Amino acid sequence: MHNPPMQRSAPRHEESATCWVMTDGRAGNLSSARGLAEVLGLPFSIKTIRLRRPWIWLPPSLSPPGILGAELEDGSPLAPPWPDLIITCGRRAIGPALEIKRRSGGHTKCVHIQHPRLDPARFDLVAVPAHDRLTGATVEVTTGSVHGITRARLNREADLWRDRLSHLPTPRVAVLIGGSNSAYRLDAETGRNIGAMLRDMAKATGTGLMVTGSRRTDPDAFKAVRNALADVPAEIWSGDGDNPYFGYLGLADRVIVTGDSVNMVSEAAATEKPVSVIRLPVVGRADKFERFHRAMEDAGAARSFDGTLADWDHRPLTDTARVAERVKALLSD
Repeated sequence: MHNPPMQRSAPRHEESATCWVMTDGRAGNLSSARGLAEVLGLPFSIKTIRLRRPWIWLPPSLSPPGILGAELEDGSPLAPPWPDLIITCGRRAIGPALEIKRRSGGHTKCVHIQHPRLDPARFDLVAVPAHDRLTGATVEVTTGSVHGITRARLNREADLWRDRLSHLPTPRVAVLIGGSNSAYRLDAETGRNIGAMLRDMAKATGTGLMVTGSRRTDPDAFKAVRNALADVPAEIWSGDGDNPYFGYLGLADRVIVTGDSVNMVSEAAATEKPVSVIRLPVVGRADKFERFHRAMEDAGAARSFDGTLADWDHRPLTDTARVAERVKALLSD
């Protein structure tokens, strides 16, 4: 097969570098990759990758040269000019990103978030949580996931939502509800149990609750939580109107989050507020999740929710900032 000639670019400067965020479009993957680009402060384009058959069924190591198996979501091809930096998350973007790196003569730097299931030396940087147990010269090990939470963003969102939530008593607690996955169950019964714990805590402490679900939240589970909180001060976002997620995090004195999402727990821990994790019923292989939760507790970034507002010597995570510094070094090298 004939491969196109390499297309080299002019020397870059970190402050003017171009960036592509390449993912499969899944919310969690896009959130991590886009979050890193936002923290870097680079202009970036979002590229949602679609793989053709049979490549969609094969591992990234078998992606063909020439990006034959990949296209953008709108059907258009991946084409130069190639960017200075590609940030990928999710396996579908790995093969195309590495091929672009080859075609650029190594000018394009490839940063991957999550375990790539390939030799990490093929990338310029891999950001992977400790529970994935990956090491190497190009690996930056994090406690949680990479995200776009910054103090400036939380302050900005808090200002936008402060008046709309001023009726809630203090302390205010943001409650982030996820959903069932292959490891945990969050059904109506679990929702009733969560709601009862939150109701009892609010009545005992006079807490104002700011509650939001996610795309994965079972409607019956969320309804059960809502019903349980009917007689306590609570603002519950049902999905209509502006999304208050970052406003809740910015205004919260504490955060309570279900343990089914590494991203949600990691974002909560970046707020610099005490974070309590609701441990859900285990229904499948939860080894990696459990290792993650233990690592978060060992780091002082989170603790299990026991129905109280007990304080402790909590420590915010700085994972994303560390990853960003390594990426900046790559771009200025």
